[in-house]
Amino acid sequence: MAGRKQFDVDTAVDQAMRVFWEHGYAEASMSRLLEATGLGRGSLYATFGGKKELFERSLRLYVATFGTAAKDAGREAGSVDPATATEGFLTTTLQRMIDPSVPGGCLISQSAAQLPDLEPSSRDLVRALLAGQRAYIETVLSDAGAPPALAAELAPFVSAVNQGLTVMHRAGATPEELRLVIRSTRDAVAART
Repeated sequence: MAGRKQFDVDTAVDQAMRVFWEHGYAEASMSRLLEATGLGRGSLYATFGGKKELFERSLRLYVATFGTAAKDAGREAGSVDPATATEGFLTTTLQRMIDPSVPGGCLISQSAAQLPDLEPSSRDLVRALLAGQRAYIETVLSDAGAPPALAAELAPFVSAVNQGLTVMHRAGATPEELRLVIRSTRDAVAART
């Protein structure tokens, strides 16, 4: 029927997200995106507006899909103490990274590393997502008993470790090596709280 979309938009965004995640923004060519989504060029542009818009929807889907699990783990562990909350948050990140059904690393980390290649609105979105992660970590640490000033101080550290884990994984670090980083981070937070 003319004028009706003959594809599932959510599935197309998920498939595009995986292309951006695996290849990065610069290497996620239109031909790769079209092949992964199964869309024609006209359908992609008519539905999403272009590569930038599809990328931004992919970032939002990534956070909605994978950020929720990490937040839930941090919140659950946060009821114990700040060190346990940190370990729960980072362990959930690791579990997602070693899941063979998704690309390695992290779409947000990879996008942050490619900021110069992004359009201004995409840069702003990546920065906002990173800031949101730091704010979330700060809240979890505070809820777990860290004084507000200390939670504010530790949140960028834990966020940086989180991003570093994803880069290390992408570069070939083993899960065991990454677990050592998580334990050391937990211990560092415990020593401060």
